[in-house]
Amino acid sequence: MTPGYPFSAIVGQQALLEALLVNAVSPQVGGVLVRGERGTAKSTAVRALAPLLPAVLVAADQPFCFGPGDLAPDGPVDPTVVTQPRPAPLVELPVGATIDRLVGALDLGRALAGERAFEAGLLARAHQGVLYVDEVNLLPDHLVDVLLDAAAMGVCHVERDAVSVRHDSRFLLVGTMNAEEGELRPQLLDRFGLGVEVRAPTDPETRAEIVRRRLAYEADPVAFALAYVEADADVAARIVAARKRLPRVRLPERELARIVRACAQVGVDGMRGDLVTARAARVLAALEGCDEVSAEHVRRAAHLALVHRRRRDPLDGSATDPADVDRALDEDGERPEELPPGGNARAGSGDQTGGAANGSGPSSDLPASVSASASRDHPDAADAPSETREAPNLAADAPSETREAPDLAAPAPRERLDAPERALSVALPAPRGRGAGARAGASARAAGRACAPIDSVPSTGDDDLALVATLRERLLTGDPQALRCNVRAGREGALLCLVVDASGSMGARRRMARVKGALLGLLRDAYARRDRVAIVSFRDARAQVVHPPGAPLQDAARAVRDLRTGGRTPLAAGLDTAAELIRRERSRDPSRRALAVVLTDGRALDRSGAVARAAAALGRMADAVHVIDTEEGPARLGLARTLAAAAGAQAVPLPGMPSPRRSVGLA
Repeated sequence: MTPGYPFSAIVGQQALLEALLVNAVSPQVGGVLVRGERGTAKSTAVRALAPLLPAVLVAADQPFCFGPGDLAPDGPVDPTVVTQPRPAPLVELPVGATIDRLVGALDLGRALAGERAFEAGLLARAHQGVLYVDEVNLLPDHLVDVLLDAAAMGVCHVERDAVSVRHDSRFLLVGTMNAEEGELRPQLLDRFGLGVEVRAPTDPETRAEIVRRRLAYEADPVAFALAYVEADADVAARIVAARKRLPRVRLPERELARIVRACAQVGVDGMRGDLVTARAARVLAALEGCDEVSAEHVRRAAHLALVHRRRRDPLDGSATDPADVDRALDEDGERPEELPPGGNARAGSGDQTGGAANGSGPSSDLPASVSASASRDHPDAADAPSETREAPNLAADAPSETREAPDLAAPAPRERLDAPERALSVALPAPRGRGAGARAGASARAAGRACAPIDSVPSTGDDDLALVATLRERLLTGDPQALRCNVRAGREGALLCLVVDASGSMGARRRMARVKGALLGLLRDAYARRDRVAIVSFRDARAQVVHPPGAPLQDAARAVRDLRTGGRTPLAAGLDTAAELIRRERSRDPSRRALAVVLTDGRALDRSGAVARAAAALGRMADAVHVIDTEEGPARLGLARTLAAAAGAQAVPLPGMPSPRRSVGLA
């Protein structure tokens, strides 16, 4: 068997190695979340840690690592049972795992023989070891919920398919992710005790050493591993010694005061950040052979425990500045009103909402149930360009190119953003795929892959067969023809295609600034609903996809802010591009519903009827089309309403637009 890459041979990722060692000494710290680029040794470091963990004492007759006094899947373990040491297990949870594989289910083999028995899942196998989740941000929501409960309680409770089992499940949770593939749910983010951002080293000598070691390992893995046996043994001995010393390590009151003050000032919700920082600081002291926590231990622990917990705008895309944690730790406590940038106003003001001290900061800790109206509090207060006079020529748009920031600092942003958000709340047609009928809901027949089975009912010809429930029904009733199908529930992420008019006329009267504000509100709604977002922009003589579906929403927000206006209005091209994008996504995932939102002032002539034909094609391809009419002024073409009628949609005016006086007929 080829030996794994040694832990001590990893170069240039000291923060990652330190976070893993802290949890190896004390799993109560709460696990590690490793965020970073591809090819930065994330998985290598996790897999290299497991062999260094001390052996666990388990009952000799247990298939997994349950020791005396533990609650195993088959019942409590006798405290007097014969024990034996075993290596700490490393269990990997793949993204494609099912709920049955995670928590366990009815043993089908024994059930076929007429015996009701439980087959343990990965949470039982990971007891007293490491549960490693690669690409944790891509894990389905229903698996995340189960994982959160087990990690928090140390117990797995299974109630499914005639099985009722409760067993211990204490493990070190390690997750790795690449933020470019999507962000992590805030609830899961906070559950990880420590967080580490890893990047490839920029120092040429460090990079060269990484390449040299990797090539040497690939050439002769055995010889390379032998060269680091002593170094790895020293690390393993440090872990054992730190576990013994940890109960004696003291946390002085002055350092505890620094911890809680820093947590309050950097905007950490709840008390988990304070507790994790204190625990990690004690472990760092134990690893260094100290009996008292020092200021340096607190500083290193705070960087590991607080940076990923700071509130920030999920659509901002900017990384949290670690210097903010340093400033909070250096604060002497006599000036609580001086908060670090982006800090929490609750320090010194009593405000528990997490806004900035000036009242304009974001509340960025967005749970899955957050309303899209959170966009009204977006902190982007960049000055929008001065108003321009709309060109009187309706057939040709203004040729100049301008860029307007989101008009979120203007008066009454609530009225401006509510209508586009409500446009997505109208009754939607039945989905074409097999997902749940609503964007979040339950269905007795839906077999969407994002929806987890929660129950079963007698089948009426549905192809979503509940295999275990059907088997149980046949065993209990003796009816060889009995069939049951799944009842599923869960969150269904839709494909949200935003089609944005960026022609020259959209730059008049700060129209694009208002549109950008509305788009950011829609992106927040998509963030809460776990939707895939695509943005199509059209101006001059062409349309282009400025944000492909599946890319991070931070990039979508950046694309919205960077939209420029200018040129004519190729409206038909924009609609055709959106329809083609939805068609491609349908071929990849037929079960995902597609919603198209078109924002345009319709200031283009359509004598040939190309716009109406393109709108009709988009209406046939998408499950629902919503048109936001941004046209204003005394003379209006009304093409947005024509577009909406052709697509089978309703035109909704952008909030703040004056009522029309008259419309100009089209030739």
